[in-house]
Amino acid sequence: MTQGVTRRWAIDVRPLSVPAYRRMWVGNAVSFFGFQLTAVAVPVEMFAITDDSLWVGLLGVAGLVPLMVFGLWGGAVADAVDRRRLLLASSSLMWAATAGLLLQALLRVGSPTLLLGLVALQTIAFAISSPTRQSIIPRLVGPELLPAANTLNFTTTSGSAVVGPLAAGLIFGAFGTDVGLPIAYGVDALFFAISFWATLRLPPIPPSVERATMGLRSVVDGIRYLATAPVLLLSFAIDLIAMVLAMPRALFPEVAEERFGGGAAVGWLFSAIAIGSVLGGLTSGWIGRVRRQGVALTAAVVVWGIAVGLSGFAQHLWLAVVLLAFAGAADLVSAVYRQSILQTYAPDRYQGRLQGVFITVVAGGPRLGDLRAGAMAAPWGVTLAWAGGGFAAAVLALALVLAFPALLRYQISSPDG
Repeated sequence: MTQGVTRRWAIDVRPLSVPAYRRMWVGNAVSFFGFQLTAVAVPVEMFAITDDSLWVGLLGVAGLVPLMVFGLWGGAVADAVDRRRLLLASSSLMWAATAGLLLQALLRVGSPTLLLGLVALQTIAFAISSPTRQSIIPRLVGPELLPAANTLNFTTTSGSAVVGPLAAGLIFGAFGTDVGLPIAYGVDALFFAISFWATLRLPPIPPSVERATMGLRSVVDGIRYLATAPVLLLSFAIDLIAMVLAMPRALFPEVAEERFGGGAAVGWLFSAIAIGSVLGGLTSGWIGRVRRQGVALTAAVVVWGIAVGLSGFAQHLWLAVVLLAFAGAADLVSAVYRQSILQTYAPDRYQGRLQGVFITVVAGGPRLGDLRAGAMAAPWGVTLAWAGGGFAAAVLALALVLAFPALLRYQISSPDG
């Protein structure tokens, strides 16, 4: 009885039996911990320099244009060259951007425009490496294990996203920003070496038989295919709604300082969504058995919006963390289904390009959300910017899929297990 319950609910670890995937999984989890230190450090540094949440929101803008351009182009390149080599090259660029953040913190430059530029450079590298990495996974584990592999990825990176911001909060609480910033950036650079090692150990991942080109024509070809796939379009659209309207992270530094007394509160806020994602992942054994993945994806997005909306009213840190964690569990579910639908629905020759579109939406949405939240906070206050966006996201996402029900009708051909 106990074993049956465990198999039904516990996370599926079968993909870890594939050595190449296992190394990649370990490298990603460890490096993402370091990246989360930087993800907290950059907005904290920007707020410390400017004392303005709008500048924090502009960090999202600095990443948006590079993400849109290089996400699409990087996906096309991933369909045309050896994906391992491309991942090595883009990872090297990301390492260089992190080194730049470390150097400017050590020199105490204090320039918001330099921070924006380094974030843009880091986003260029991310926009190329992320679709490349995601398009490698189906080649390593095969279609049967894709939901489990994606769940493992999202759960472990979410675990790093829990520990990373909490560690950042402790660092800033103990050392302040002057010392804490170089520590955060330095740990990120050090831990990224493990991910680089894992990439070096990957086998060659050459293009499929139908080799794509690397130019604009290839990008257009991928977008043309996407236009014929309403299931994928709708999955992208509701995620964009959820992230643009309901991502409150640009408000975390201000809310932590003014509502929750500063100190380690900012770490808890940045960690809360990831805490929920980890808990959702650890109890995710059921995810691979769901056939109506479009319905499950939609429900998860609606729950995300409602939970974020409620958290915007919280006057106690623990309550905000609990509600954001609940939102994070829903986000884990939606992320797994979005990625699994894309990886099984689209043929391999389009995987790189569609992963480029995917990462542009998934990572670009929160950056637009940062700008939206920061811009709304100044005239209307943080509560409306936070809570109002969450509820609006839930309503609009549900309205969209009801108006265009292709996603609700989508289901896999046979249940997993």
